[in-house]
Amino acid sequence: MMLVAAAMMAATSLQAQTERSDEFRAKYELKEVVVMSRHNIRSPLTSGGAAYMRVTPYEWFKWSSPSSQLSLRGGVLETEMGQFFRKWIVSTGLLPDNYRPEGDEVLFYANSRQRTFATAKYFSAGFLPYANVEIQHKYDEDVMDPVFKPQFTKMNDEYRQQIIAEMNAMHGGPKAWMQSVQPTLSLMEQVLDMAHSPAAQNDTTHFWYDDIQFKLEKGDEPRMTGGYTLANSVADALVLQCYESEDMAAFGHELSEEQWRDICRVKEVYDALLFTIHSAAVNLAYPLVSRIREELHHDGRKFTFLCGHDSNLASISAALRLNLPETENAFEVRTPIGSKLVFEKWSDGSDDYVAINLVYPKYRQMHARALLSTEEPPMVQPVTIEGLTANSEGLYRLADLDARMAGAMAEYDAIEDAPTGVTAATRTVATDEGHFYTLNGAVANASTRGILIGNGKKTIR
Repeated sequence: MMLVAAAMMAATSLQAQTERSDEFRAKYELKEVVVMSRHNIRSPLTSGGAAYMRVTPYEWFKWSSPSSQLSLRGGVLETEMGQFFRKWIVSTGLLPDNYRPEGDEVLFYANSRQRTFATAKYFSAGFLPYANVEIQHKYDEDVMDPVFKPQFTKMNDEYRQQIIAEMNAMHGGPKAWMQSVQPTLSLMEQVLDMAHSPAAQNDTTHFWYDDIQFKLEKGDEPRMTGGYTLANSVADALVLQCYESEDMAAFGHELSEEQWRDICRVKEVYDALLFTIHSAAVNLAYPLVSRIREELHHDGRKFTFLCGHDSNLASISAALRLNLPETENAFEVRTPIGSKLVFEKWSDGSDDYVAINLVYPKYRQMHARALLSTEEPPMVQPVTIEGLTANSEGLYRLADLDARMAGAMAEYDAIEDAPTGVTAATRTVATDEGHFYTLNGAVANASTRGILIGNGKKTIR
């Protein structure tokens, strides 16, 4: 019965984004749409001499953009997504075709990173092709806007320990969760041929994670140090290369969809530990939760497009206790590249309601650069709200969501900002006492000699 109910809810949500019934449209009117978007395909975050480049003897894909910037394919795909939203919005009657914004009816606001600004620009070209849309951003190119930077603005020692406790409760704790993806780490080592890579000469032939530490500091994002950060960056580069090259193979190794999802689960461990802990998320996501709440109550606003990062989608969802679905037809398990968290505001004339969907392109659509439309839509999956009940049409009362947002903001307000006893990354809480490894990944003992890896550094005995 639970599976049937879930399937019915999924069908209702898909209809909500593409094919609302005549009965539904007679009862409800779409008043506003707020989109929280992740940027589209980018090149890896670091280039020339980067660690991910040294772990294989093979040559990586030649990117069409500089490090961390939106790729040419990413621009094309985002324009197509904008065209889909245009077709859908016009079909609902919210905006006319070839609409030119008047006053404050439409807002585009992006982080000042090139990849987020460019994503918003390409989306706007597909969404409003007859308008010269201004993309609001507040800082120089590639300077993080604090609204989009998932940083701690309050901290104290007790609060830090609360976050660590929640981390240790997630999937048995960081080390246990990382250990659960060991088969995928081994697969990555084989695919990369790490044993014959430049890194094998004096770095490592192995992905390790026993030396993980977390840095939780006021004024900064939550950070992880240690060996698992290498696995995360390599998994990120592998998946981006798959998207950009239209090839399900990696360096000659043909991989299945499930193997690619496993590689993305390596990234999910990293992202979830840093950005989906609820007590941390109410701090990290506070500016965007506040902004989304404001937009949903903005008189006269019809469409809002906010463009940031997967960490934004993850922390907003964790702060509001939104249940992001496990994706289908995608490699990433929760927040695929180019995905959008879409808030639809509906009215029946006496009360306001909201539907929340996760919208993202299927990986096959990305490879084929398929044209998207209401007849050939991207994936649309329902997002439920923990502790709240949707009505028979799959809508939540806006007042209930507003109360949830107010509650998350009150949790932030209750955090005491106080001096802490942690003064350096080396003194932050570790998962446990780290081990030392040889270059081939074997655990070293007291008598082992040679180059060893431990605590994020190389040591010679």
